Order: sequence, then structure tokens, then C-alpha cells
Amino acid sequence: MGWQEQGWLLCASFLGFVASVQSITRGELFHYGPSVRDQLLEAGNDHTHRVELDKPVLFYDGTFDSIFINTNGFVATAQSTSESTYLGNMPPKFGIIAALLGDLDTSDGVGKVFFRQDSSPDVLTQAAHYINRAFPEDDEVSPTHAVVITWVNVATHGEPQSRGDGIEKKRNTFQLVIASLETASYAILLYPRDGMQFSSTPVQGSNVVMHAGFSKGLVRGFLFSSQGPYYRTTTDDEASVRALTEETNSGLRGIWVYEIGTSPYFTNVAPGEVTDLPTEATPQGPPEDYEEAANARRPVYAEEQQVQYPPYESEGEQIEVHPIQYQPHQPDNPEVLVVDDPDINVDVFSYNLGTCASNRNKCSQFADCRDYSSGYCCNCRPGFYGNGIQCVAEGKPQRMNGKVYGKVYVGNSPSPVEFTSNDLHSYVVVNDGRSYVAISDIPYTLGPSLQPLSALGGVIGWAFALEQPGFKNGFSIIGGEFTRQAEVTFLPGNEKLTIRQEFKGIDEHDHLVVSTTLEGRVPEVPRGSTVQINPYSDIYQYSNNLITSSSTREYVVSSTDGTTDTRTFQWRQTITFQSCQHGESLRDMKPTQMLSVDQVFVLYDANNNLIRFAMSNKIGDINGGQPEDNPCFTGRHGCDTNAICRPGQETQFTCQCAAGFSGDGRTCYDIDECGENPRICGSHAICNNQPGTFRCECEDGYQFGNDGQTCVEANRPVDACEEGTHNCDIPERAQCSYSGGSSYICSCLPGFIGDGRVCQDIDECQPGRCHQDAVCYNTQGSFTCQCRPGYYGDGFYCSQERTKTQCENHRDSLQVPRGPRPPVGQYIPTCDENGAYEPMQCHGSTGHCWCVGRNGQEIPGTRSGPGSRPMCIDNGVVPPPVGPTTRPDVHPLPPGTHLLFAQSGRIEHVTLEGYVMKKSDAKAVLHLPEKVIIGVAYDCVEKMVYWTEITSPSISKASIHGGEPIAVIRSDVDSPEGIAIDHLGRTMFWTDSMKDRIEVASLDGSQRRVIIDSDLVNPRAIITDPPNGNLYWADWNRDAPKIETSYMDGSNRRVLVKDDLGLPNGLTYDSQSSLLCWADAGTHKMECTHPGHGDRRKIMEGLQYPFGITSFGKNIYYTDWRRDAVIAVDRHAGKELDEFQPQKRTKIYGIATAYAQCPSGQNYCAVNNGGCTHLCLATPTGRSCKCPDNAVGVGCVETDSGY
Repeated sequence: MGWQEQGWLLCASFLGFVASVQSITRGELFHYGPSVRDQLLEAGNDHTHRVELDKPVLFYDGTFDSIFINTNGFVATAQSTSESTYLGNMPPKFGIIAALLGDLDTSDGVGKVFFRQDSSPDVLTQAAHYINRAFPEDDEVSPTHAVVITWVNVATHGEPQSRGDGIEKKRNTFQLVIASLETASYAILLYPRDGMQFSSTPVQGSNVVMHAGFSKGLVRGFLFSSQGPYYRTTTDDEASVRALTEETNSGLRGIWVYEIGTSPYFTNVAPGEVTDLPTEATPQGPPEDYEEAANARRPVYAEEQQVQYPPYESEGEQIEVHPIQYQPHQPDNPEVLVVDDPDINVDVFSYNLGTCASNRNKCSQFADCRDYSSGYCCNCRPGFYGNGIQCVAEGKPQRMNGKVYGKVYVGNSPSPVEFTSNDLHSYVVVNDGRSYVAISDIPYTLGPSLQPLSALGGVIGWAFALEQPGFKNGFSIIGGEFTRQAEVTFLPGNEKLTIRQEFKGIDEHDHLVVSTTLEGRVPEVPRGSTVQINPYSDIYQYSNNLITSSSTREYVVSSTDGTTDTRTFQWRQTITFQSCQHGESLRDMKPTQMLSVDQVFVLYDANNNLIRFAMSNKIGDINGGQPEDNPCFTGRHGCDTNAICRPGQETQFTCQCAAGFSGDGRTCYDIDECGENPRICGSHAICNNQPGTFRCECEDGYQFGNDGQTCVEANRPVDACEEGTHNCDIPERAQCSYSGGSSYICSCLPGFIGDGRVCQDIDECQPGRCHQDAVCYNTQGSFTCQCRPGYYGDGFYCSQERTKTQCENHRDSLQVPRGPRPPVGQYIPTCDENGAYEPMQCHGSTGHCWCVGRNGQEIPGTRSGPGSRPMCIDNGVVPPPVGPTTRPDVHPLPPGTHLLFAQSGRIEHVTLEGYVMKKSDAKAVLHLPEKVIIGVAYDCVEKMVYWTEITSPSISKASIHGGEPIAVIRSDVDSPEGIAIDHLGRTMFWTDSMKDRIEVASLDGSQRRVIIDSDLVNPRAIITDPPNGNLYWADWNRDAPKIETSYMDGSNRRVLVKDDLGLPNGLTYDSQSSLLCWADAGTHKMECTHPGHGDRRKIMEGLQYPFGITSFGKNIYYTDWRRDAVIAVDRHAGKELDEFQPQKRTKIYGIATAYAQCPSGQNYCAVNNGGCTHLCLATPTGRSCKCPDNAVGVGCVETDSGY
């Protein structure tokens, strides 16, 4: 063995030694943050958020359908008491999982607590790996549900942000994952060394050691309660807290696993059983003369394991490079050994465990799988290149899409420019190495100063660089899944900028996906200045799963006054990735390669807020070598951009179209594989042609089988609430709420108490509920008050003196006691025995009769001639209300779910019993004589009904429990029609068909803002999808009807449906099925679509004149002007189920569902108004903070979509 080979073995052994003694890093936590749709706990100290679980958690011998997440580093099984009762006084009286409990604070905006429920395969597989590793003697488990809670950069409460000595406050980052299956729950706790900076917090003037452990809380006995079992994982010694990062019970340092609950029997919390760590490798000493040479260009791992890079020597000499080189050596028991570094996460040995038979789907469709003794490897087929997991066609141009996040300070500015999901797009012509990058929404305050950072998008140039003979570009070696971190230091000011990019592979559109985060400061480049970057070279050093490079670069700033300034920055980067030791892409990998970049072009487009970079990239020998004249290696060949250049002798070459294209190579055309072979995807599949390839998708109701290719019938999740197979109490006492998959939640209705499966009536007849001279009668879910004999009143007030009613006063005022009879023609009202107006009133002289309401006013359309009698509703058959009503025309709704619908002058309701309309119980909720009510919406939080009316154009609201109508919008509206509520963000949206616009406002009518005011003709129906941040509306413009959507802030507007529409009057969105449905009075059809899929299916046809539409479970309910009715339709069967015609036969307008409980789901605006100063408008990935249109001088701050 030569000395150089020995040196390489030393490097591998040294890395193995380093890896085996290091803890996990923050980068190895379960993924967290906005990118994985985490929710964010309200900032501050001692905040708690209740999470209703999709599947229950088992803790000790209990089963819990909800948990409580707290700022102070713990999760509770019940609402926690004040922190003063448990800080320094453990264990608490409530059940607790203490990840790391202390007096913590996130109010400074740096610390955050993220949480989510997750049933994705990646998370469940990772959780199962940790659990099964910790309990090697037990049967393997496969969790079906997980809750991921991450405390990020949390600080101690009360400590100032800076101590005054320039040292920032200490912060901790740690994570708790509760993974559950039907019979057990496990707690996985992760403590990264680079995330743990303190082990005690101040409590009442003294430092108290933080706690980790589990407590059942108080256990109730027959006579008294006592403290239940308490399992501590730390002691009162701070060393025990610090040991959390250094020790383990799972075999992985810093990761701790506990079985915390089992069913049907439970004994105690069971810790993981693997406390031993992997055996440390022993370094072998090399010859002394190797040491100096081997260290010359190798990254040096300092005491804290930060990668340091020696400076490069001046150009001109041959550079001798001795990189870290992996030598194949398989340990007896394969382990993943990790180099610990806060910025680098590298698997030094990476084995693909398993076989091709069980992992074939992990390979690219353009790769072959091969088994080895230590696992399997994927290798790209001829005509394709990559790492086998990701393969792309040779010669085919590549596209990259992504988002940019972070904060960048410019010059000496104290305020950063924030990136909130800015778009990044890139395009590479692979056969000549040209790459183009554009980033959108860059403000002028930052744009010019980003121009020197052409390498911001340069990584894609390296990934698809033009390859010189014997050398490979980045994608050929590592594929499209890797992490790149770069540090830029600008001289002489030492401003630093960190660039972190997560490359997530090729998506379904054949585009490379990347997420970029920028943090730091850049020197200011004056506005209007241009930046010139001369050609440069970077040397890339390759080891098994780590690539590094560094360089010093110059750029020239040309100001508008003609002066120039040459500046410098230092560039250091690491690229980490996963590889297969037998992979062909690594077999011929050279330890060093040089990326040559020229024709660099940078431009900031201030008019469009875009920054653009363009450059040519070649990968080759670090010492240059003989310049290649063959056009395939210079890029000057003239082949089609979708072609491969094949070099021949000397300067000869040929052009060959890439896979999926046809032609002579100079001109290439896409092959339509779907058209040439319609059955290429098999049965129950849809073929979508794409440039150079095609994509198979299963039809609705089918999914890919285990082979990843055959479409098999999907096991549709069963909605037990809809099917009636749930075990909730009867609908009169309980509500069943579907929560996805096969899960549902049972909850008791108001007036009942219990777990939802068994609900018992609450006896509301407590002392003082009714008047002292009244009797309280308890009823199912409610109560009534009735005055005792000899007393008069409504039960809430009783008196021995009977006060005349409105009817009696009216009657007596027209009669003169002991005087002559009333003159002929005089109408005298008739009152019943209780003094109320008889529902039918008649004129004694003319013989005409008519119906009246409770206030004696004639109901229009009910008057009959002499000799006939109208059918009038008995006003006295109204059930007694739960509480006093402030006005006689507003009647409280009984418990349960209802349909609210509008007729001219009134809003009525009909109760739903399951999905059946209880037509006999239909009653008016609100009388608004002489008003034409169009749209109706319901706020499930405050139990308010909102409506639009066009006689005196306005928007109003009233409580369904009784109360005065309140006008919320009365000005600057001409014809408000559709209205929708975001119950999470506390906003309302409406359409105005005369102003042709869509507006949003707070629920009190303040903070109005127009969000859509173009390309609208007759907007009417509008609907919200609060959890996903989407808005939908219909425009019944007879010339071009359409259904559109946008985010709730009005951005990303697009047309969903425009063909085969007539008069799309009504819209409804069902969050459980994600179906958007509409009723069309022109085509006389009811149809539905999944907005994200583009599918469309007919539910029913033959409708007469539908107007409003709403949905509840499997049913759709719509109003029809011709039938003067509310009609129920079974969405699945596509047939009409029932019809309800109100007593008043007039046109019925809008309709809405009044839910007994708010639908499940959250968005970023649901907590603390999303951190916005004024309007918080949700989007699919976060929220936008917007100012009202009249926000002059009110201190409003706007930010675009993102969080």
C-alpha cells in the first residue's frame, strides 16, 4: 500500500472517529417550519394551544383526543395551570410530557414553537426507525400518526436580548415527536448539541434546573386525589440536562425514545434499551512525511468541528490536492456515522439497506436497480445521467423552480429586506453549459446590491455544467437531492451573507425544485449602478458525501457618475448529499474538478423588480490541461437545445436528439408518447405528454399499486359521520365531525355534557335562573321558565299585575268602554287567551281575512276574499327560547346544524336531523320587512348571521341567539350580492355587481379593501376556503360566464371554469372532499370539480332555476326560483332527495349552512392576527398583511404572501 493510499485511509478513519463521538445536529431533526405546513404557537411566555387530534394519543392508561402545547417546553393532556404552580414545583397536577420544561419565552420574534399532525410516510418511517432501534428485542412497530412539536431558538423569560457585553442571549432548540399506533404511543425526544445552550431558567429570583420527564398528574381516589406516577429523565443537577445531547437510550446520541402509553394494559413508562454508542474507530498513523502534504488542501476539522478552509495559493502553479477520499471498507455491523457540524450534515458511510425487490420504486423510472451484499444501488440507463434516484435525459434542457426566504440587511441599514416566498426560476441549455436565473419581487432597496452574487444561482450551473472529457457535472454525480450552504464574506467591511439551498429533486413536471434561504448583510451598491463580474474558476473537492469549494472573487461596480470601484468577496461552500457506495456515478469520480465560469451577465430590472443572472459553465481539469477544440466541449456546435453533441475525431461531431425527441439533431421535435401509444399507461390511467417524456396518472378513484405503475382501485377513506357507522351519541345530543382518513370526532351539543359518545343533559335549572315567582323546567338540552299561578310574565320576570299586551292595547284603544259600538268599517284586532294576536285576523264588515305575525303586521300575500280563509301559522307554537329575546322578530336557533335561507324580507331556517330537513320545525330567524335580501353567510365562531340587501344597499349581521340587527357596511356599495366569511381570519368578503369588484373587511365593517376590481361583469356567488387560504367566485356575465379563484389577498388569480357555463349563480366548497360545486341556471346543471386537479363531473341536470347553493356532508342543498323551494341532492348518487317549500311562496335567494361547530382546520391568521397590524389574509403557504384602502397615517405595515 502506498503512502497516499494510507493517507486516504487515515482520513476515512479520522472521519469515522469524529462521527462516532458527535451528537445529532439541528439539521437532523424531523423537518419543521412553514415549508411543511407547521402551525405556529402564539409568541410570548406561557402560551398554550389546544390541538384536536386526528387519532388519539395513549398516555399512561388514558386515551386523549386532544393535547395542549405550551411555550415552556412541554405538552399537557389537560389545560395547564398558571406557570407559577409548576415552575420549580414539579410534578404538576396535570398530565405532562416535559421535553425540556423551564420558564421560556418567544416574544422577541426569534424564538418560535412549531407544531403539526403528520401521517406522511417519510415522518412515520423515520419515527418507526428510531422506535425499533431503541427496542431491538420487541416486535417492530409501524406508527400510523405523529405529532411533531419543535421549540426553536427559545430563550429564558425575562432575560434581555443582549447582556450588554455583545454576547447574544442563549437559546435552546429541541423537538418532541409523539408517534402512535392503535395500541401504543411513543415519545421521541431529540436534543441537538448545536441547539442546547442553557440548562436552567430564572424562577422567582433563583435559577431552577430544567426538567424532562413524564407525569400522569393527579389521580382521583374515592375520598381524595393523590399524585400519580412521575418518571424523570433528568435530575436537579444541570449536568443531567447537558447529558441529553451526549447520551442516549436509542443507540443514537441525543435521541431518546420512551413508550408512554399502551392499551389495553399499562404498567409504566418504558425507556429505550440501547444505551451503548457505536464503537469508535481507531486512527492509524501514517508516515510522517505524508502529514504535511495531506493537510495542504484538506478541510480542517477544528475543535468545535467547524469546517475551515486554507486559503488558495496564487494561480500559475500546478496545484497538488489531497482530498478526503473514501476507501471501501464495510464494518461488521453497518451504522450511519455522522460528522457533527452546526452547518454540515454528512453521512460518512451511507448504506442503502434492503433489496431491489422491496425498494425498486425508489429508483428513477429511467434507472436499473442492482443488489449488493450491503444493500442495493440505482444506476441510470444509457441515454440518461444522474445518481440513479434522479435521472434525466442527456442533452435535454433543464429547468429549476423554487422559493426564496430569509432576511438581508443592506449596508448600514438597521432594517432587513425580507424574502417571503419569492419565486426563483432557472433554465439551463445543457449541451453548451449556458444557465439563466431570475428571482422576482426584489425591491430597489436590495436589488442593485445583490448583483455581485451571480453564484446565488451558480449551483445549477455547476449541476448541469458542460462536461470536458473524463469529468462529470454535479447532477451526474449526486443527482438532484442535496443541500448547499455557502458563506460570503465581503471585504474590507467583513459583511457576511449565508446562503442555504435545499434541492429536493425532480418534480412531476420534470423540474428541479429548490428552497433558498438568505440571512445576513451585503454592502450597498448604489441604485442605478451596474456590476461586471469577470470570468472565474472554482475548485471543487469531492469526498464520499461531501463536496467543498472556496475562492476569492472580484467584481467592478460602475456608478451612474462614471466612476468605478473594484471590490472583493470570499466564497466558501459545502454541498452534502446521500450516495450509494456501489453507484456508477461515484465509480469514476475524480477527487478534484474545476468549474470554469465565463460570459457572466447580471442585471437588476427595477421596473419589474427582477434580478437576472446568466453565465456559461464548464467542468474540467483543475490544471486546465490541453484546451479542447471539439465543438462538443466548447459549446459551439449548433445542435438543437434538445440534442446531445457526440464528439468525433479532432473537430468532428454529430448531433443526436435527446431521449423523447426526434429529428436530425440540428432540429428536434417532441415525441408524443401518449398519442403514439394510447395504452402506454395501462388501464384506469391517464397519459399526459410532457417535453421529452410523459407522465401517467391514475383516474379518480384509483391509485398506483405497489409496483408504482399499475392503477388499482383506491381504498377510499370511510366518512363514518356520513355513512352513519360512527359511535357518537344520537344527533339530538351529539355532533359527529369527520376529520379525514377514517377518523372522526364526537362532541356533545350545547346543553349536554360528556365525551361525545355518551352525552347527558345539563340541568340548567340552577337557583336564580328564572324569576323567584317562576318555576324552572329542565328540558333536553335547554330549559323553560313559567310564572306560577296568579303571576304573569315570561318566566324571567313575573308580576301579579298582568300587563296588557300589544294586541290588547291595540284592541282596547279602538273600543270605548260603555259607549256606542265602533263605527261600521272599523277593523278591531282579535287577541287569544294570552293576549297575543290571533294568527288570522278578519275585518268584521268586509269579510276579508289575512295572516299576521307576532307583532300584528299583515303578512303580504295572505289576504283572502269573503267566504274563504287563509292557512295561517299559529304564532304561539314557537318553543320557548333559552334566554330572553331582545326583539320579537329574532328567534334563537335550537342546538344542531341548520340551513339558513333568504326570502324577500326575511331569513328563515330549517333544522337538519342528520342530513334530513325537519320541515315541520322551519321558522323565521329574522323579519326585515320591505328588504330584498340576496346573500346569506354564517360565522360559526360568534354564531352570527350576515346578509346583503339591495333595497338600501348594505351588509348587516345579527346573532342567531337573538338581538338587534347591526349594519356593518352602509356606504360605497351599490349592489352587494354574494357574501362569505373567513371564520379563522375574522374577515368577510363580498361581491358588488354594479361596482364590479370584490372587497374584504373586518367583521365589524372596518378595514375595507378592494382586492379584485378588473375583468368582472356580473360577480355574484363567492365562497372561502379558510384553511387553505383560497377564495372562489362566479361571474354570470352572459357573454363570457366563468368561475375564478385567487388567494384570499387577491393574488394568484386564475380562471377555473369557463367552458359550458350559462348562469353560474351559486357556489359551495366542501372542505372534507375538497370539492367546489356550482348550480347553473343557464345549463340547468349542478357540477363539481377539485380546484387543484382540473377534473369536472356532472352531479345532476334538469334543474329549473337554481340560485343559491350550500353543502353539508354528502348532501348539496340549493334554492330554486321556479319551484320556490329548498332542494336536497345526494352528491354521490346524483339524485334529488327532498324538497322544502316555505309557507311564504316567493323567490328564495341565498342559502348557507349554520354549523353546530366550526369546521376543522387552521391558517396563519387564526393566531394573533398572523402578526399583522391590520388585515391578515390567508394564502396556501402563509398569509399576506394588507392595509385598508383608507390606511393613510395609521401605521399599517404590509407584507406579501408568506410567513
